[in-house]
Parts: sequence; C-alpha cells; structure tokens
Amino acid sequence: MKRLRKWINNVKIRHKMLLFYSGFCLLPVFVLFLFSFYQMNIIIKDKEELNLKSYLYQSVAAMDASLESYTNLSDYITVDQNLAKALEKEYESPYEQYVQMTEVIDPLLQSTKYFHTDITKVTIYTDNGMVKHDTTIAPLSEITHQVWYQSVQFTKGLGWYVDVENREMLAARTMPVETKSGNPCILCIKVNYDKLFEPYEQTLTSEYGVYITDKVGQIIYSTSRFSEDNQNYALAYGEFVEEKAKGSDSDYTIISQESGSSSGWTIWLYQPKSIIGNEMHPIRNMIGLTALLCLVGLAIAYIFIAQLSGRIEKLTKNMLDVENGNMEVQVTSDAQDEIGQLYRGFGKMLAQIRTLINEVYVSKITQKELEMKALQAQINPHFLYNTLSMINWKAITAGEHDISKMTLAMSTFYRTALNKGRNTLRVEDELKNTKAYLEIQSMMHDNDFDYEFVIDPEILNCESLNLILQPLVENAILHGVEKKTDGERGKIEIRGWQQEGCIWFSVEDNGDGMDAVTAKQILTVESKGYGVRNVCERIQLFYGEEYKMEVNSEPGKGTIMRLHFPIRKKEI
Repeated sequence: MKRLRKWINNVKIRHKMLLFYSGFCLLPVFVLFLFSFYQMNIIIKDKEELNLKSYLYQSVAAMDASLESYTNLSDYITVDQNLAKALEKEYESPYEQYVQMTEVIDPLLQSTKYFHTDITKVTIYTDNGMVKHDTTIAPLSEITHQVWYQSVQFTKGLGWYVDVENREMLAARTMPVETKSGNPCILCIKVNYDKLFEPYEQTLTSEYGVYITDKVGQIIYSTSRFSEDNQNYALAYGEFVEEKAKGSDSDYTIISQESGSSSGWTIWLYQPKSIIGNEMHPIRNMIGLTALLCLVGLAIAYIFIAQLSGRIEKLTKNMLDVENGNMEVQVTSDAQDEIGQLYRGFGKMLAQIRTLINEVYVSKITQKELEMKALQAQINPHFLYNTLSMINWKAITAGEHDISKMTLAMSTFYRTALNKGRNTLRVEDELKNTKAYLEIQSMMHDNDFDYEFVIDPEILNCESLNLILQPLVENAILHGVEKKTDGERGKIEIRGWQQEGCIWFSVEDNGDGMDAVTAKQILTVESKGYGVRNVCERIQLFYGEEYKMEVNSEPGKGTIMRLHFPIRKKEI
C-alpha cells in the first residue's frame, strides 16, 4: 500500500488526471448508463401500468357515477306516493285516467329525460287496466315475452340488461305498487348505450383494449384503441381469455376492476408489453453512441489535461524560484479561469510582499517619530495640571469655593481623560472622570439636574476603556435633561454591575426621549453626532463584534444606553 501511495504521489499531475478521468469518470458513467437503462425500463413499465390503472379507475368511476344516478332516479320514481296512487287507482272513466296521466305520471317521467339526456325512454308496465299512453305507460303484456322479464321479478333493486348486438341498454325494476291483478308494475329506463360507455372512448391514451363482462361472464361492451401500426395487437375475446389464463407469462399487461355499482360488471383492460419495450429502442441505441463518445472524450481530455497541467507546472516552477529567494519573479496571466486567477493572485501577493518589506523600514522610522511626539506630549499635561493647581490655590485664598470646586473637577477630568496616553484604565478611574465631568456640567447648568451613581464595588478594580461613559453622559445632558418640557427636575443615573462574565454600564435620563428611528440611527453613520457611535466602535474594535451598545428610548419616557464588555482585572 505504501509503495502504491508513493508511486501515485510521484506520478505527474497530467497522468493522474488522465487516469482519474478514465477510471473514475468514463467507466462509472458507462456502468451507470447501463444501470439507468435497466432502471428506466422498470420505471417506464411501472409508470405505464400505473397510468393504465389510473385511466381504468377514472373511466370506471365515470361509468359508475352514471349508473348510480340511474339507480337514484329509479328510487325517486318508485317511492313517489302520487305516482303510486295513480297506478293503484281504479278509474271510472278514460277521462279520469287521462287527467292522472297528464297531471301526475307524464310530468314525473318525462322530466327525467330533460335532466338526463342519455336516457332515451322511461316506461312503467302495468296490468291494472290502464291504456297505453305515449312512452310513459304501457301494458305489462308488451314485455312478458322478453328474456329478462322473469329475472327482473326476482332481482332486488335495479337490474341491468344489455343487448350487445343491437347496442341497447335497459335498466328495470319492480315497483312497490299494489294492483288488482297482483302482478307488480315494472319500471324500465332505456339508456343510450354509447353514451354510458363513452368514458372508455374519450381518452388521449392509446394502444389498449377493453372488455366489460357481466356477472356470468358475458360480454356487454368491448373496444380497442390501437394505432394503425399496432392493429395486430387487438385480441378477440377468446384470445383475451387465453392470455388472461397465462398470468405473468402473458405477452400482455392485463388489469381489471369491479364496477362499484350494483350492476356486477367487471372491466378488463389489456395492453401489449412489447409496446412499452418499443419506447426503450432509442435508449438502446444510445448505449453504443455513449461508448463512442467516451472514447472521443478520452482523446479530448488528454489534450485538455496536457494544456492545463502545463500551466500548473509553470506556476510551480515560479513558486520554487520564490522559495529559493528570487523575489523579482514576474507572474502574469491573461486567462480568466481559476488558474489565471491563481497566477494573478500569486503575482499580487509577491508585489504586496515586496511592498510590505519596504514598508517595514518606513514603519520603524514612523514609530520612532511617534515615540518622540508622545514624549513631547507628556510635557503639556504637567503644565495643565500645575496651572489648574495654581488657579485652585488662588480661588481658595480669595474664598471662591465654587471656582475651587470646578478647578479640582476639571483637573480630575483631564488627568483621567489623558490617562498618560494609555487606552485603558481602572473602572474606578473611569467613574472619577465621569463624576468630574458631571460636577462641571452641574455647575454650568446652575445645578438644575441631579445625578446618581449605583456601582457594584467588585468591578472597581477591573479594566475599562478610557472615556466610554463621558460621551453617553454628555448625550444624556444635551439631548435629555436640557430638552425636558414637562417641568420635572432632570435626573441622570449611571449604573455599573457584573453579569455572566461581563461588566455592564447603563446611563439613564428622564428627558423627552426619542422615537425608534432616531434611537436606531444614533449608533450608525447616519447619526449627526459621533461621540456615542465612537464609543460603540471602540468597544467592538477592542473586545469584539459581539459587544454592542443598546439604545432604548420612547418619546416622553427618557432614554437608556447600555454597553458591556468582558471582565478583565486591571494590573496596577
């Protein structure tokens, strides 16, 4: 295994790609094509059989719906009490009988043909002495010679009788009417034969045959829908019975379904299996074409791989030159593919490396200059602190205690703000800076607002960024308590606590507040000011993007600004 791995690692990339293309692309494709052909053959056969079952189900359902409507119609006629009275009554005169026929019997029976256009005639046969009237009433003697007459007397409900030769369809049943002779009245509904079996003719599907048989196996309907080229696949009924007896060995797919009505019919559908196989001939031809295309593809792949690997080999040589210390290698390419992008990316990387090497020297010089400026900047704070101390001493001597208080607050503010040039300080010092700023602002505003600090003592020795509370307090004064219009005394509350490994600060005012749009924009570049936004950006740059500020405010209810950052102990 190790020797094989070593041999593979030592083979040139063009040979590896050619081997891969041959063994892992062409061969699997060809095998998968054969497997797909086999699966497609099965799927097409199953799908065709499913389509046949679906067609048969729909056709039978349509026919059953018609049969059910006829059954319901016969039920409706037989239970009509007015009709029963008219049939049972003994008439004293032909006129009286005529009145009952025209006012009761004709409207009921004739109307059925208007709502069911496939019904050609509805007739009641009786021997109670009624004369024949149009197609609605006829003497019982007209049907006693029919072969189905005896059968209908022993059939419960509606019975169906078909004359295939004359293409006639008849539904008959006895009526619960008591006549003087004691013989039952017979209701006969004659239906359009072709209309009833029309669902088996109206379909886009072809290449199949249909037989419908009754309870005793007699044919009541048959049709075949084969194209002109496949007429030889149509089966006579005897041939159909032979194919059905063969079962799975038959050359035909045969499916059947029982009628859901009381007719007792069975619907048989057959289709030659070879017709389904004909659909696979184009796919068989594609097998040979696929083999030929695989060989052509192999030749094209070799040419393409040789050109591709040549470019990679050239780039590899350039990389070896850089590795050996030649930083002046020029790597360019006009190609827009990934290798061309790799060429240009490698070339840009070399240029950037050369630029960075040059910038290192510049940055060191700049660093020295900044260190010198920082040393010079140390002088100015000392001068400021000494000047403020002198002013404080003069104020005390003159008895101006407010001036002394403001001077001390300003000295504290600038001492903590400058923080000897450092970016971090203790939380305690950041709070001193904020408190000094508030004292100055309170005196400048004639002490017309209150402020309060609620701080957890355990966070005082933790690390904090410099000047993160002062901009929030300034915002609370300028846009909060200064703009109060309700007459209530302004108040600012600064809170600090620790929670889940973080230090939390909040600055809350009882000012007029702001709407949701303004509160959302205050931390974005759309804000008119930059102090609060600057605090948010500094925290994210120093601690990470997940530490964001929150601004919650509603008009008339004040504003709360919150920020948090991870707990870090400040080294003294």
